[in-house]
Amino acid sequence: MSAIALYRRSLGNFIDTIAIVKRRFAVRPARYPEIPWAVWLLAWLLFAAAAFLSLDSAAGRMRGEWRPGFVHFADFFTNFGLGGWYLIPAAVCLVAANLTDWRSLSRQSRLFVYNWTCFAFLVLCAVGLSGLAVNILKYGIGRARPLYFDDFGVLSLHPFAMDARFAGFPSGHATTMGAVFGVLLLLFPRRRYIALAVTACIASTRVFVGAHYPSDTVAGFGLGLAFAIASGLVFARLGFIFQRPVSTRPVPKRTFHLVWSSQPNGKMPSERQSREHLSADQP
Repeated sequence: MSAIALYRRSLGNFIDTIAIVKRRFAVRPARYPEIPWAVWLLAWLLFAAAAFLSLDSAAGRMRGEWRPGFVHFADFFTNFGLGGWYLIPAAVCLVAANLTDWRSLSRQSRLFVYNWTCFAFLVLCAVGLSGLAVNILKYGIGRARPLYFDDFGVLSLHPFAMDARFAGFPSGHATTMGAVFGVLLLLFPRRRYIALAVTACIASTRVFVGAHYPSDTVAGFGLGLAFAIASGLVFARLGFIFQRPVSTRPVPKRTFHLVWSSQPNGKMPSERQSREHLSADQP
């Protein structure tokens, strides 16, 4: 296929996707689940404050005193908090979907590619937008990192210093982990405790490598989680991945599967269901 033909297909898919999003925003009212945001915000602030009052000073004093083996262990796993692990595969998936000739796919293949496309876009929104927000916040607040505890203390603020030494609050790695947990919570709620344990442990490694205080990680984790839930609510309004929001959280559609299966949920979707989920949604 020539480069011009590929460009036209890519542009056409992009324009079709934008048209679908605009149409759905126009015809679907802004109806979202009644999530008690104020309560969750208060809980988030209290957790961060509790960590600051009870743990931050101890973490500052303990910096450099952890056993080397444990620090190496934490340093290895802290890398999984980098946004690139999630943003790059998601971006590659979206580029591949944008170059795909959707009309040549079978109904089953189209549904499979569609689910992966929506999943990648959800990850990109949750992790990417929260990452942008946390970088604005951390440099705007300018809290000194634990590496400089002896010089600046536990609460030294240098707003807009634009220096990595003063970019501690909130933690960017913890924000990424909070966003990842939020995506997993929405899509696989039955595995929420496992997802929480894994993502929280990775977020906590920032404390042991001396990059952040505990309150930095708590604040970052909550921020990432909030962005993931908000992204899921918008997706639910548009009908992407999730059903129309009628409960306290977005619920994945029965047709959402990331593993290839010839018979989702034990049976093939009817022709009417296929038209409802695919015809209007194909990019």
